[in-house]
Amino acid sequence: MADPILALRGVDKSFGPVQVLHGVDFELCPGEIHALIGENGAGKSTTMKIIAGYYDATAGETLWQGKPISFQSSDDAEALGIVMIHQEFNLAEHLGVDQNVFLGRELKRGWRLDHKAMRARTSELLERLECNVDPSAQVSQISVPSKQMVEIAKALSRDLRVLIMDEPTAVLTERDCEILFRQIERLRDEGVALLYTSHKLSEVKRVCDRVTVLRDGAMVRSEMVADISEDEMAAAMVGRELSDLYPAKAVPQNEVMLEVEGLSVPGLIEDASLTLRRGEVLGIGGLVGSGRTELAEAIAGLRPRTGEVRLMGEELPAGEVRTAMERGLVYLTEDRKNAGLLLDKGARENLTLALLDRFGKVLIDRKAEEAALDRAIEEFAIRIPERGMPVGNLSGGNQQKLLLAKTLLSEPQVILIDEPTRGIDIGTKQQIYGLISRLAAEGHAIIVISSEMPELIGIVSRALVMHDGRVVGALEGDDVNEGSIVRLAMGLGETSKEAVA
Repeated sequence: MADPILALRGVDKSFGPVQVLHGVDFELCPGEIHALIGENGAGKSTTMKIIAGYYDATAGETLWQGKPISFQSSDDAEALGIVMIHQEFNLAEHLGVDQNVFLGRELKRGWRLDHKAMRARTSELLERLECNVDPSAQVSQISVPSKQMVEIAKALSRDLRVLIMDEPTAVLTERDCEILFRQIERLRDEGVALLYTSHKLSEVKRVCDRVTVLRDGAMVRSEMVADISEDEMAAAMVGRELSDLYPAKAVPQNEVMLEVEGLSVPGLIEDASLTLRRGEVLGIGGLVGSGRTELAEAIAGLRPRTGEVRLMGEELPAGEVRTAMERGLVYLTEDRKNAGLLLDKGARENLTLALLDRFGKVLIDRKAEEAALDRAIEEFAIRIPERGMPVGNLSGGNQQKLLLAKTLLSEPQVILIDEPTRGIDIGTKQQIYGLISRLAAEGHAIIVISSEMPELIGIVSRALVMHDGRVVGALEGDDVNEGSIVRLAMGLGETSKEAVA
């Protein structure tokens, strides 16, 4: 093995009185893919940002080619070839794809920008990533997976020596993941040192050479990937065995809570129908772009639609989110960063924002809000180091639990949950699966949309599968399996409309 190109030695990091890293030792070697894993809040993002020059260590040192170094900013790190692909997109939405790829490093011909050269180079990078996006397209107009590919193209456009990837596949399709893995392996073969974080342990086994586990800000295990199983990784992350990741499946009652008949959204959904019973966890599967999210948003009143939606026997008007919520139907968005939470506000403000009328008519009752936050922290096991800190500084898992608490504060009867565990660790996943099971046992009716096949199979008693804007199949019991879901999702089979409903 080559000597480390970059290493941390005895690194501590504190934010005010809160210490988040404790004596971390970590190293990256040329030609190696090193996974850094741990629960949300374990310290992974902080470690990566110290390596990439975004944070200074409180104690300890960073070594570059064996010698101590101090970065004044991430620009200093990038000048050495250390590049980080963030979990949240760092793109200028109003600019073109090519402008984003070269933002701050524009190519010039004399004193003028060389737009032709930047567009041609961007086209080459996107072709390498098998991403069919026009380099001149405005970023705001391209899909979420394509935005991730643009972020990767930005990194590939640099003279890389160290590449840090924070959950790079969270929004990618299975096909896109395989393309990314090929590029990662290509970079490793070219001698780049790679740091890879993912909550998908199967990916760690698939693509990484070595793995280091963080727990509560300290390194607890470091092994060659070939010498450690996924179960051992999970146990090291959470400090306990996770033999029962999925709880017992809910048993639906007879009462129908939600009926959807002939729902259509122009250009997106065609003639979708479903029923949802009290105590049921109904899954909706399908490929990215199949219409799953759009269907849920239309039911919840976030999109215009035709067709009928009946909530507990009564017609639910189209396009009226507030009416849906007041009558007991809520939707938990897949995009907690941009549509679910105000990242620059505290947990209290986020929790109560949608229901401020419950906390005062003229003046807000802060004590009542704090009491509601106390209950949410206890019930959902939310870890908040400081009550007033912006929720953007919380880990992804704690953000997701806060979003769940916010969504459930209105005491709904029907809950639509889109990608309940995207980008969160296995221990928090277990907590959320347990919460969904408990809600169903208490008589709530739940729809879960998920791109994670084991999750869908593990928690739902019945699943609908979508393809190209249509519900093409209904699966129940033992038929809720990977083969059946994939076949329907690819458009290779279809059940009758009666079976779907």
